[in-house]
Amino acid sequence: MARRHPSTPGQRAQWVSRMVAHTGEYGLVALLSRAASVSRQTLYVWEARGLQAREQAFAPATPEPPLSPALERQVLTLLVETHASYRGIQASLRGLTGQVVSLATIAMISGEARRRAQARLATYAPPGARPLALDEIYGNDRRGGYLHIVDTASYAVWAAEGPVAVDTESWTLVLWLAQERGLRWHATVSDGGGAIDAALRTVDPDGQHGRDVWHVLHVCARVPGRLDRQVARWQAQTATVTRQAARVAAGQRPRGRHPRTDVAAHAAEVAQAQRTAEGLRYLTGVLHDLPAVVVLTPAGLLDAAGRERELEALLALLAELGADALAGQQAEVQRLHQHLTAARAGLLAFVGPLDRIRQDAAVVLGPTGLALVAWAWQRRAILGPATDELVAQVPAAWHPAARVLITAWESAVRASSPVENWHSILRPHLAAHRTVSPGLLALLAVWHNHRVFTRGVHQGSKCFLGDHAA
Repeated sequence: MARRHPSTPGQRAQWVSRMVAHTGEYGLVALLSRAASVSRQTLYVWEARGLQAREQAFAPATPEPPLSPALERQVLTLLVETHASYRGIQASLRGLTGQVVSLATIAMISGEARRRAQARLATYAPPGARPLALDEIYGNDRRGGYLHIVDTASYAVWAAEGPVAVDTESWTLVLWLAQERGLRWHATVSDGGGAIDAALRTVDPDGQHGRDVWHVLHVCARVPGRLDRQVARWQAQTATVTRQAARVAAGQRPRGRHPRTDVAAHAAEVAQAQRTAEGLRYLTGVLHDLPAVVVLTPAGLLDAAGRERELEALLALLAELGADALAGQQAEVQRLHQHLTAARAGLLAFVGPLDRIRQDAAVVLGPTGLALVAWAWQRRAILGPATDELVAQVPAAWHPAARVLITAWESAVRASSPVENWHSILRPHLAAHRTVSPGLLALLAVWHNHRVFTRGVHQGSKCFLGDHAA
């Protein structure tokens, strides 16, 4: 590793000044080299560096482009779309457009945009009550989180706070602040986090607070796979148990620390493990259908009371299955039972409001017509995804009731996908900046609320805020 010369910047400046003043004087460089105990090559490098600094000091400064809306848009677009740093924005503008913009100008544009975004996010609210999704995302150090409230109908971000502690107090304050600026909701959905649930019980104890269906079903989908892998391991041990039994029959000692020599007992355990895995797969399949928007049975639409009975029976069968399972499978089944028991109240929270609309529609449609509209809804990908296309295929007298019913099914709040979508936008910024400041968080939220969706089912449409903001 190269050693630095023990001289001060002032000493080096004096030597370079002397060399520049006496350029071409014979013996000066050798004299300075002996006096300073530094090589002549290093002195020449210092001299070149000094001459370059002198030229830069007296060269005319490159004029900055005037501050204009176009430049502000370019800076903010690079900041939001490419997750760039200030120096990255500066280099991008120089390379792409030839503009030389100082870091101070970029910081000024960004700071002003952040202040305006914070002021806007703290004052606006949508008209009427909205369906909301709540969730948090952690930073890289997990010492602070970012709490978000997103509209499930329009995907607009109504609250974005952080970094703060992810606890009940923080969520309660976020909900209270949202209420103060006029945010109202008729339903909420979350992944079942304890802090969110406790805050909702404090702020809105009588409201409709559901659990995200896909989080619950994801947990249910993993457990059968674990049981299948356990069954495969026990089946693979059959050959080993057979060899051990043969050694015992031949009068030899079995090998291993805990040898198993009873072939019949091992076969009975494998069969029991297979029955447990098959029973769990059947029960999770039944559970997959229960939280659907429409559950159509031979007797007609399954109402909220019917779903509760089915879920209660499923939990009872799951408890029996766990009690009869082998030790290696019992813990998995019991954990799944505990998870579903905790999620039971919120899993079907959306069904009650749909039941009231279904009862009103049944007056016009009747049981047969209700079942027909439900059948068409389940096959909307074939018959026509748009509401008008479905309604047009039923008798004209049913059109008003069918339209209300289908609209209610379309707007049912079962999943927190909109807030997960927002987190997918925020994660690259967390990766690039490690910590997102409140100003940048507000800027990203306001940008998201005003953008036009370019793909997906919302392609070509704006967020709710983009259509109603003043």
